[in-house]
Amino acid sequence: MNFKHVARSPFLAYLLILTCLSISLLAGCGEEKATAPVAPLVEVAPVVQRDVPIVREWVGSADGLVNAKINAQVQGYLIKQNYKEGSFVRKGQVLFEIDPRPFQAALAQAKGQLAINEGQLYTAKANLDKIRPLAAVNAVSKKDLDDAIGREASARAAVQASKAAVEKAEIDLSFTKITSPIDGIAGIAKAQLGELVGTPGGSELTTVSTLDPIKVYVPISEQEYLQFTRKPLRSDMAERQEPNLELVLADGSLFPHKGLVSFADRQVDEGTGTIRVATLFPNPGNFLRPGQFAKVRALLETQQGALLVPQRAVNEIQGRYQVGVVNPDNTVDIRWVKVGERVGPLWVVTEGLKPGERVIVEGLQKVRAGMAVTPQEHQEAPAATPASQPGKEER
Repeated sequence: MNFKHVARSPFLAYLLILTCLSISLLAGCGEEKATAPVAPLVEVAPVVQRDVPIVREWVGSADGLVNAKINAQVQGYLIKQNYKEGSFVRKGQVLFEIDPRPFQAALAQAKGQLAINEGQLYTAKANLDKIRPLAAVNAVSKKDLDDAIGREASARAAVQASKAAVEKAEIDLSFTKITSPIDGIAGIAKAQLGELVGTPGGSELTTVSTLDPIKVYVPISEQEYLQFTRKPLRSDMAERQEPNLELVLADGSLFPHKGLVSFADRQVDEGTGTIRVATLFPNPGNFLRPGQFAKVRALLETQQGALLVPQRAVNEIQGRYQVGVVNPDNTVDIRWVKVGERVGPLWVVTEGLKPGERVIVEGLQKVRAGMAVTPQEHQEAPAATPASQPGKEER
């Protein structure tokens, strides 16, 4: 086109402008059609229904069934240790010995004093036996009889005191051999040979603990305590005293022996709001030791026909729970739901969903109610993990 002629002709210039505007409008319409919104891609999982075992876990600490602190009951110098630290000892086994010589001397002295007092008693009694018949015929005064009776009573009391002193000396001598009051594992000795033990305020020599069965303490909340008091853990088992507790050790392995609840502490800890519950587990070979930490796992109940969704599908907002449901026409429905127990990667939903509905697992943040979406099945199968099943070992 010759633009010189266009410039001279107003009509041609006007026609050129209209043509350019038409081309621009057509190009704009084409771009708008090319960038039309596409339904966002979301990953969905079905709401499954099954019977769910409700399992609860608490972190517990092991302790001996009986922990006997071994103390010196008499003061003296330690001369012998008769046990191997960390070994099993029997009730009555001698663990330590204190130098017995001062106590042997005290016992000999007490026996000597007893012999003297018994001689005095014999003399006083013989004298009284002579005076009684004389007093009966008024051959001696009443005062002589009273004096004889008093000397005999005093000598008898002295003998009794001497016998008690001998008995105490024998007990003190026996305390120089320090024995274990129970069967159990003896700990590290806290006193060395040659050390003066039995002093006021002194520490114990060692501790012996009964470890089979072993006690495991778990702290539970007040709410759990009230719940269990009203409905004991597996009451059918409790009545038959069948062990129903599992113990998961620090390395994740499952202890092969099951335990049971023994008792609850007398009070709630005001600082933590928890109450300590003691559980007992068989401990052959004393494998578990006091101070170990482990998880105590209990099967509370089996919830029949529970509805389960992946935990990732649930969005918590200020204490309320929300899920996105994809309808059959692939539109989104945002619902408030009520949730129950967590079971592995899943969550029990008690209200707001129906079996078979599809919930959004990935992409909930980019959708809104009524929006059309492109659903895609979530890759991970919504199945409970072995850890949520009682009797299975965690790995």
